[in-house]
Amino acid sequence: MRTRRIFIKRAGLSTLALSLPFSDTLSAMNFKKEDKVLRVAIMGLGSYGNRVAEAMVNCKRAKLVGVISGTPSKIEDWKKKYSIPDKNCYNYENFDQIKDNPDIDAVYVITPNSLHKPYSIRVAKAGKHVICEKPMALNAAEGREMVAACKAAGVHLLVGYRMHFEAKTMEVVRRQRAGEFGETLFFQGLSGFRIGDPTQWRLNYELAGGGSMMDIGIYSINGARYMLGEEPLWVTAQEMKTDPVKFKENVDETITFQMGFPSGAVASCLSTYSLNNLDKFFLNGTKGFAEMQPSTGYGPIKAWTNKGPIDAEHITHQTTQMDEMAAIILDGKKPMIPVDGEEGLRDLVIVDAIYQAVKTGEKEMIA
Repeated sequence: MRTRRIFIKRAGLSTLALSLPFSDTLSAMNFKKEDKVLRVAIMGLGSYGNRVAEAMVNCKRAKLVGVISGTPSKIEDWKKKYSIPDKNCYNYENFDQIKDNPDIDAVYVITPNSLHKPYSIRVAKAGKHVICEKPMALNAAEGREMVAACKAAGVHLLVGYRMHFEAKTMEVVRRQRAGEFGETLFFQGLSGFRIGDPTQWRLNYELAGGGSMMDIGIYSINGARYMLGEEPLWVTAQEMKTDPVKFKENVDETITFQMGFPSGAVASCLSTYSLNNLDKFFLNGTKGFAEMQPSTGYGPIKAWTNKGPIDAEHITHQTTQMDEMAAIILDGKKPMIPVDGEEGLRDLVIVDAIYQAVKTGEKEMIA
């Protein structure tokens, strides 16, 4: 099998047992809740894998214990930096052997999009929990395969929706659900930046499965859903391409899309690889509004409403994400905004509909 380097060059205990696999039940029997730590191996040691690893240094419930990479030099660097033992290091050919490693609980798959499905399914078959970076897969059909495989294996499938745990985001969602903005009727999501190196995997259709929509556009799709608290019924979409050399066939440069919701609310969104300073959410209701800018970036999120600014301590998103995901897997915690495979699948259904709407020029109903 070609390596990534080539691709990109479970009384309280019985209640808990209802929601956790057998191995987690044993963990709950043997350890106090506060002692349980999710032991994670990161698959894919690129820039975002490094960001997650560095954030995990400050985690209380999650610990980096292993790596999977096709680049031996990266493995050696990570072993030294994070004190990872040899027995917890794998490559893409032999990582199925993690099934025999009791010191790894979960694998975070941080690879190009096209590898999410096959590698996540292999991790599940090895009996380890799967955390997969977004988008979960290339399309809804692949997403369904992943959900089914993880259910069959009795493991969790979680998706790297770090914003679902970010304090200001959660406060806006809490206020919306409490009715503080009245009837929310409109959402705007602007997601974009100017992409650089034209040879990177994000601009390779075989690896990315698209262009900006499969990278940055997913934030506006997902944001519209959790900000409005509804699932869309239909989408319309339009694509613009100014550089067909850089953005080849099936690699979208810019897509504007609209979504309609059961309440009558609408969303108007933009996904682009050609404009900087586009990281904004705006939610409007009959009694007020909420605005976030930046809304999904790595740095401190800024948010305010018609009543004034929302203040909350900035904590590195991936640190919070991994601690919260540990609580989901180890304790059966239910997050306010889901991060499971079904959540990831819903976004993929919408992505499929958007791409179809671009082709047909028609309103596409969402199944």
